[in-house]
Amino acid sequence: MSYKENYENWKQNPTAFWKEKANDIYWNKKPEKILDTSNSPFWSWFPEGELNTCYNCLDIHVENGKGDINALIYDSPVTETKITYTYKELLNKTAKIAGALQNHGVGKGDRVLIYMPMIPEAIASMLACARLGAIHVVVFGGFAPNELATRINDSKPKIIIAGSCGIEPGRIVEYKPMVDKAIQLAKYKVKTCFIFQRDICRAKLIKGRDFNLQLLIDNSNSVKPVPVKSSDPLYILYTSGTTGDPKGMVRENGGHAVALKNSMNMVYGLKPGEVFWAASDIGWVVGHSYIVYAPLLNGSTSVLYEGKPTGTPDSGAFWRVISEYNVSAMFTAPTALRAIKRDDPNGKKIKKYDLKNFRMQFLAGERADPSTIKWAKKHLKVPIIDHWWQTETGWAIAGNFAGLGLFEVKPGSTGKASPGFNVQCLDENGKIKPAGEIGALAIKLPLPPSCSSTLWQDKKRYKKAYLEEFNGWYSSADAGYIDNEGYIWVMARTDDIINCAGHRLSTGAMEEVLSKHEDIAECAVVGIIDELKGQIPMGFIVINSGSTKPNNTIIEETINMVRNEIGPVASFRKVIIVNRLPKTRSGKILRSTISSIVDKKPYKIPATIDDEAILDEIKDALK
Repeated sequence: MSYKENYENWKQNPTAFWKEKANDIYWNKKPEKILDTSNSPFWSWFPEGELNTCYNCLDIHVENGKGDINALIYDSPVTETKITYTYKELLNKTAKIAGALQNHGVGKGDRVLIYMPMIPEAIASMLACARLGAIHVVVFGGFAPNELATRINDSKPKIIIAGSCGIEPGRIVEYKPMVDKAIQLAKYKVKTCFIFQRDICRAKLIKGRDFNLQLLIDNSNSVKPVPVKSSDPLYILYTSGTTGDPKGMVRENGGHAVALKNSMNMVYGLKPGEVFWAASDIGWVVGHSYIVYAPLLNGSTSVLYEGKPTGTPDSGAFWRVISEYNVSAMFTAPTALRAIKRDDPNGKKIKKYDLKNFRMQFLAGERADPSTIKWAKKHLKVPIIDHWWQTETGWAIAGNFAGLGLFEVKPGSTGKASPGFNVQCLDENGKIKPAGEIGALAIKLPLPPSCSSTLWQDKKRYKKAYLEEFNGWYSSADAGYIDNEGYIWVMARTDDIINCAGHRLSTGAMEEVLSKHEDIAECAVVGIIDELKGQIPMGFIVINSGSTKPNNTIIEETINMVRNEIGPVASFRKVIIVNRLPKTRSGKILRSTISSIVDKKPYKIPATIDDEAILDEIKDALK
């Protein structure tokens, strides 16, 4: 069935569409009702159903004779470790961690905070919580103690599961001292910690509070999966950048399992037994959805990679993994490809590896500039598919749909709306704008399965943050336009639309122009205060390694490019060359922070920043 037929089927009868998809999940109690809208604007999918997500990820495949298929491939260039787990082996590890949690009093509805590096025990711990009906709260490994403390206070976990350390290129990040400090800072006191001891850096355990996770695994009995209601939370995930006032997205079990299993074939074209790699981190929603749950629900093989796109050891790292494990499709952030492109502009490292099994490269997490897409397509010789989604949705709002027959890819567009999402471009009064006009991208309620419909213990805040700007719509806080063929173009966050002398201009559109320059590896455009025009754009550019052109020439050329393609109305006259751009650990450029530095406004150093020293480099470049 084609994309058009699928989308029309959903549009004509949404409940029938999702009822059919729900048949792909094993239910302990099959839901009769598909959608409960009685508590509008909060909704609930499959409200009377009961299931266990871990059972659907692991046990069901073992029971169906697929236990010897690979479930997880762990590849860690930073520790020179490679381990493969079959479904049977991953189930055994998971069931024993669940047994250890149960022995320490964890049951249905209890929270377990997971603060771990990219290791198999992290995945098994998440699944162990799901097995018990407990709610996991994964916090990105390496978050500062005060950030960890705010999440402890908000979620009130019964147990913390942590690694002794994480490993970054050239340094070890000790986790245990940060856990100790966070527990000390938090008002809510955690009394039990499971610590996974890594050989490279073993932590000192506090007697009576801390337990060696591997010893618990070795000595625990396996436990059976506990059925939970479809509407019961599977996990809480705090959105990146929260400080002091955390915003915990709640994901419900039933809708999550249905939507994610459906997405593996519909969006990514993956069959059971094929290898999928989401080059992300379990601390982000991509890691939750596409390292852990979706591949395992689908019976596919997932790659867990503890390394970087460059530097572990070089810019060929991704292609080595794809070649070695016969990866069919990979999903990463555009910033990863830009880093590879900067170090290997001619794609020489790609040519070293046999990528015959590799069918598609997916991008998401930030806007994918057309020049990076064209570079990747030229050297990888596969479709490069950008798609759009958010922590709040858990899966793609828009894409190209490999399982429904790929349609034309338009570089710079995130494709068309996923079946389940009615996406429109609205003006400030909530009216639908004509095709091609920029505005606020919004989704008609109710949102499809897997989308969060509340924040942890704070429905009022959810309503205020997402549902009040446009009555009857979810506000994505992304700006863009929809063309006359239905392609969605996400240009910027709504606060990245600048008002220059009365003209609404997209910084994303200017970045798209800059990225076409052959000497530019990556760029950011931010709005800065101007006494005459209100705001004007300022560009920050990183030059490709090996470029021989003088900096002043590159700056002059970029200014002329924007003037020619967008027009003098853009008032684009200021460009700064920097060695690197400040980003979150998930790869998003911190544009608002850069803007605050330029305008000399106070700003908080984001909890998710990859390297604080980059902010000082920006300040030096501005002098």
